[in-house]
Amino acid sequence: MIRPQMKKAKEQKAFRAGLKKGDKIVTIGGIHGKIVELEETSESMLIEVDSNVKLRIEKSAVSMEHSKPSTEKAG
Repeated sequence: MIRPQMKKAKEQKAFRAGLKKGDKIVTIGGIHGKIVELEETSESMLIEVDSNVKLRIEKSAVSMEHSKPSTEKAG
């Protein structure tokens, strides 16, 4: 039971470390946006959610990449 949780946490950490400018993401809160600036010294990033609407969020708030289809099956 612990092993699958550790595997998922490791995958999430690797995903967040691999984020780059231009990636489309979805936050844990459900906000969709595109990364416009990454701060290497801190764990925050600037995302654009609409024309001239930008939000600064923490990397830990990123849930998944928006352009990838979900691997979970509905129903």
